[in-house]
Amino acid sequence: MTTRKYHRAVGGRKNASAQVHIFPNGKGDIVVNGKPYTHYFPYFEFQQIVVSALEQVGQRDKVDVSVKVAGGGTRGQAEATRQGIALALTALNENFRRALRKVGYMTRDSRKKERKKPGLKRARRAPQWQKR
Repeated sequence: MTTRKYHRAVGGRKNASAQVHIFPNGKGDIVVNGKPYTHYFPYFEFQQIVVSALEQVGQRDKVDVSVKVAGGGTRGQAEATRQGIALALTALNENFRRALRKVGYMTRDSRKKERKKPGLKRARRAPQWQKR
Protein backbone atom coordinates (compact mmCIF):
# COMPACT_ATOMS: atom_id res chain seq x y z
CA MET A 1 0.00 0.00 0.00
CA THR A 2 1.45 3.34 -1.03
CA THR A 3 0.62 6.65 0.59
CA ARG A 4 0.26 9.73 -1.57
CA LYS A 5 1.97 12.97 -0.61
CA TYR A 6 -0.46 15.74 0.20
CA HIS A 7 -0.63 19.31 1.51
CA ARG A 8 -3.02 20.08 4.37
CA ALA A 9 -4.82 23.25 5.48
CA VAL A 10 -7.83 24.29 7.54
CA GLY A 11 -10.38 26.88 6.41
CA GLY A 12 -13.20 28.47 8.35
CA ARG A 13 -16.29 30.63 7.92
CA LYS A 14 -18.84 31.46 10.65
CA ASN A 15 -19.25 28.13 12.53
CA ALA A 16 -18.05 25.92 9.66
CA SER A 17 -14.56 24.49 9.47
CA ALA A 18 -13.01 22.51 6.65
CA GLN A 19 -9.93 20.26 6.77
CA VAL A 20 -8.50 20.13 3.26
CA HIS A 21 -5.96 17.71 1.78
CA ILE A 22 -4.59 18.49 -1.70
CA PHE A 23 -2.89 15.69 -3.63
CA PRO A 24 -0.65 16.92 -6.48
CA ASN A 25 -0.56 15.08 -9.83
CA GLY A 26 -4.27 14.25 -9.66
CA LYS A 27 -7.02 14.43 -12.22
CA GLY A 28 -9.35 17.00 -10.64
CA ASP A 29 -11.45 14.94 -8.23
CA ILE A 30 -12.98 16.86 -5.31
CA VAL A 31 -14.46 14.78 -2.48
CA VAL A 32 -16.33 16.40 0.43
CA ASN A 33 -17.15 14.18 3.43
CA GLY A 34 -16.79 11.06 1.26
CA LYS A 35 -19.08 12.31 -1.54
CA PRO A 36 -18.29 14.06 -4.83
CA TYR A 37 -18.59 17.80 -4.25
CA THR A 38 -21.44 18.06 -6.80
CA HIS A 39 -23.55 15.75 -4.59
CA TYR A 40 -22.57 17.36 -1.29
CA PHE A 41 -23.20 20.89 -2.61
CA PRO A 42 -26.21 20.42 -4.93
CA TYR A 43 -26.52 24.11 -5.89
CA PHE A 44 -24.38 25.39 -8.75
CA GLU A 45 -23.48 28.58 -6.81
CA PHE A 46 -21.90 26.59 -3.96
CA GLN A 47 -20.07 24.33 -6.43
CA GLN A 48 -18.58 27.45 -8.07
CA ILE A 49 -17.45 28.73 -4.66
CA VAL A 50 -15.66 25.44 -3.96
CA VAL A 51 -13.74 25.28 -7.27
CA SER A 52 -13.07 29.04 -7.61
CA ALA A 53 -9.69 28.93 -5.81
CA LEU A 54 -8.49 26.07 -8.03
CA GLU A 55 -9.62 27.82 -11.21
CA GLN A 56 -7.99 31.09 -10.12
CA VAL A 57 -4.53 29.48 -10.25
CA GLY A 58 -5.22 27.00 -13.08
CA GLN A 59 -5.03 23.83 -10.99
CA ARG A 60 -8.61 22.59 -11.52
CA ASP A 61 -7.61 19.40 -13.41
CA LYS A 62 -4.13 18.94 -11.93
CA VAL A 63 -4.83 18.17 -8.25
CA ASP A 64 -7.18 15.96 -6.26
CA VAL A 65 -8.87 17.47 -3.21
CA SER A 66 -10.26 15.71 -0.16
CA VAL A 67 -12.28 17.77 2.32
CA LYS A 68 -13.75 17.02 5.73
CA VAL A 69 -16.19 19.79 6.64
CA ALA A 70 -18.39 20.26 9.72
CA GLY A 71 -20.54 22.90 11.39
CA GLY A 72 -22.43 25.89 10.08
CA GLY A 73 -24.69 26.01 7.05
CA THR A 74 -24.19 25.07 3.44
CA ARG A 75 -22.79 28.43 2.30
CA GLY A 76 -20.46 28.65 5.30
CA GLN A 77 -19.17 25.16 4.56
CA ALA A 78 -18.60 26.03 0.90
CA GLU A 79 -16.68 29.20 1.78
CA ALA A 80 -14.68 27.40 4.48
CA THR A 81 -13.76 24.79 1.87
CA ARG A 82 -12.68 27.52 -0.55
CA GLN A 83 -10.39 29.10 2.05
CA GLY A 84 -8.93 25.72 3.00
CA ILE A 85 -8.21 24.92 -0.65
CA ALA A 86 -6.56 28.32 -1.13
CA LEU A 87 -4.33 27.82 1.92
CA ALA A 88 -3.40 24.29 0.83
CA LEU A 89 -2.56 25.54 -2.67
CA THR A 90 -0.07 28.01 -1.22
CA ALA A 91 1.51 25.14 0.70
CA LEU A 92 1.77 23.33 -2.64
CA ASN A 93 3.26 26.33 -4.48
CA GLU A 94 4.12 29.64 -2.80
CA ASN A 95 3.72 31.49 -6.14
CA PHE A 96 -0.07 31.06 -5.93
CA ARG A 97 -0.27 33.28 -2.83
CA ARG A 98 -0.37 36.61 -4.68
CA ALA A 99 -3.25 35.64 -7.00
CA LEU A 100 -5.32 34.07 -4.20
CA ARG A 101 -4.71 36.96 -1.80
CA LYS A 102 -5.77 39.45 -4.48
CA VAL A 103 -9.25 37.91 -4.82
CA GLY A 104 -9.62 37.53 -1.03
CA TYR A 105 -9.52 33.74 -0.67
CA MET A 106 -6.65 33.70 1.85
CA THR A 107 -8.35 35.82 4.52
CA ARG A 108 -10.67 34.31 7.12
CA ASP A 109 -14.01 36.17 7.15
CA SER A 110 -14.40 36.67 10.89
CA ARG A 111 -18.03 37.84 10.85
CA LYS A 112 -20.29 35.67 12.99
CA LYS A 113 -23.90 35.81 14.12
CA GLU A 114 -24.32 38.31 16.95
CA ARG A 115 -25.71 36.90 20.17
CA LYS A 116 -29.27 37.57 21.31
CA LYS A 117 -29.58 40.20 24.05
CA PRO A 118 -32.01 39.93 26.99
CA GLY A 119 -35.26 41.88 26.54
CA LEU A 120 -34.91 41.85 22.75
CA LYS A 121 -36.37 39.46 20.20
CA ARG A 122 -33.07 39.00 18.30
CA ALA A 123 -29.63 40.55 18.64
CA ARG A 124 -30.95 44.10 18.02
CA ARG A 125 -34.64 43.72 17.19
CA ALA A 126 -36.73 45.23 19.99
CA PRO A 127 -40.32 44.20 20.72
CA GLN A 128 -42.86 46.26 18.75
CA TRP A 129 -43.88 49.43 20.56
CA GLN A 130 -47.60 49.85 21.29
CA LYS A 131 -49.16 53.17 22.19
CA ARG A 132 -52.37 51.78 23.74
